[in-house]
Amino acid sequence: MAIVGAGLAGLVTARDVIAAGSSAVVLEARDRFGGRVLNEQIGDGKVVEVGGQWIGPTQDRLAALSSDLGIETFPTHVHGENVIEWRGELRRYRGTIPRINPAVLLDVERAQRRINRLSKKVPLDKPWMAPKARRWDSLTADTWIRRNVATKAGRDLLQLGVEAVWAAQPEDISFLHMLFYVHSAGSLQMLFDTEGGAQDSRFVGGSQSVPIALAQRLGEDTVVTEAPVRRIEHGHEGVLVHADGGVTVKASRAVMAVAPALAGRIVYDPPLPGYRDQLTQRVPLGTVAKCMAVYDEPFWRGQGLSGQATSDTGPVKVTYDNSPPDGSPGVLLGFLEGREARQAGRLSARERQTVVIDCFTRLFGPRAAKPERYVERLWAEEEFSRGCYGAHLPTGAWTNYGEALRAPIGPLHWAGAEIGQVWSGYMDGAVRSGETAASEVLAAL
Repeated sequence: MAIVGAGLAGLVTARDVIAAGSSAVVLEARDRFGGRVLNEQIGDGKVVEVGGQWIGPTQDRLAALSSDLGIETFPTHVHGENVIEWRGELRRYRGTIPRINPAVLLDVERAQRRINRLSKKVPLDKPWMAPKARRWDSLTADTWIRRNVATKAGRDLLQLGVEAVWAAQPEDISFLHMLFYVHSAGSLQMLFDTEGGAQDSRFVGGSQSVPIALAQRLGEDTVVTEAPVRRIEHGHEGVLVHADGGVTVKASRAVMAVAPALAGRIVYDPPLPGYRDQLTQRVPLGTVAKCMAVYDEPFWRGQGLSGQATSDTGPVKVTYDNSPPDGSPGVLLGFLEGREARQAGRLSARERQTVVIDCFTRLFGPRAAKPERYVERLWAEEEFSRGCYGAHLPTGAWTNYGEALRAPIGPLHWAGAEIGQVWSGYMDGAVRSGETAASEVLAAL
């Protein structure tokens, strides 16, 4: 079997196929393993994660994989007070609820409960079969929020949350897709929360340790790097997968373990049905820049702060303490997401760094103004990623093209974080999709 992409989905597919007694070859365009999961060295053998990094409760398949590989986790730093920059003022608070107008918080809580309730009506395997699928798919997340959240401040808070989860604007995303995503994770709170939520813990040695260890277990004969797949011939006799460097793999089946938008850029012979190709034109990736400032110590902890902040001003609107497990050096992580990332991506590197450090200084004081090092990653600029964290569906896409997302086409199968039904868009969803793809292929064989 041929597998395109050595991210978690592709590597897990290969693991399961080989374990069942079949053979597999993984072709990876980059010179590394992990896809949208990537570590960066910051000295003394320590790393920060410039791609996907967190694991949380109910992400059981990712937890099982990392445990099997002997990779431990540690909790995201949450001790101390959080900061919110709201309407031009800085406020400190503990827990997940900021100290702003109680009427606004009640407004947001009601909206969250309603979203959670509606999400349970969206089937994870067939979102287009939800009872009000066409209506929900005709609305953007922004439209629903504007119609159902009474206070402007409440709308602003929820819109901040949407940007943080999808790395896109609320007006970019179908409300049906938002409901599917919430159901996939379990609740809106699971998506938003740190302790007990999607941002609960990190991997010792960085998240890329997981795909690296898995690729090493598979062996160098199984995973071929620097081999971008450009063309795939497919038919009743199987597939011929053509990659750069004169690499050609002949197999009975192929699994495309890359984001739908990237899968759509490969040339297929014969061409894929228009229904499938039209889908790939409607599954854009989010836009995000992960920006980190490295200090000699996490000075904010000494000030009684957790390192977590939310801002309605931006352009950095969400921050975390991203220091290594032993707390040295201190690392502040800030996200540029959606519109802010699109605008910042057009700045020079120096201009962008200045903007980010100015935000950190506003939120955490003058010591934040002079980091020892600055690290960033703009995922939309990556040739073989073209965005992050995951993909989203705009209005009309689920109800008109949703069936094409996971359905095999002859000997071609699909995997990746976006294909996962549980924890779609996350590393856990990628692992689950690889397990599902392997089962499909083995059943077909």
